[in-house]
Amino acid sequence: MVTSVVPHDPNWKRAFDEEAYALKAALNPLEITLHHIGSTAIEGILAKPIIDLLGVVQNFISLDAATQAMTELGYNVMGEYGIESRRYFRKINEQGLRTHHLHVYQQGSPHIVRHIAFRDYLCAHPDIARDYSSLKAQLTEEPKKEAGAEGQSLAWENYLDGKDPFIQRVQGQAIAWAKRQKDQ
Repeated sequence: MVTSVVPHDPNWKRAFDEEAYALKAALNPLEITLHHIGSTAIEGILAKPIIDLLGVVQNFISLDAATQAMTELGYNVMGEYGIESRRYFRKINEQGLRTHHLHVYQQGSPHIVRHIAFRDYLCAHPDIARDYSSLKAQLTEEPKKEAGAEGQSLAWENYLDGKDPFIQRVQGQAIAWAKRQKDQ
């Protein structure tokens, strides 16, 4: 996994729209609501060039039965992959690069609220989004401690661990902000 971030690409919205259309067609008749989340959904900040999608379903029964459809779209079916009550899928292109991450939760999951609130909060607060972008740049500029595949894994873990305190702090603010927005 490459731990580099790039400037915002306006084509990411189109890439999300195209993938959402393909997913809905492949999963039909399963009803799934898809949201563009993650840094590629936030204009003006650095991001890994991987489109993050959040899917919402009524239950996992039909989704779990759609493994073949997901595989045919190029997704690796990862199961919960460390987060209880989630279904996680990774799409990898012909060059071996990740292009999409799909996180699916059942309606009512608090994970849905936190993902959407974080995205919307950063979109509404460009100063905080810039701070996040700067942190990501700093984390990817740090010298790599090891070379090769193992070094890439270590760099990826350092990147994720380095972002976590910021995300946890801002996520709480974002959820409170989203609740206030909803109550108005």
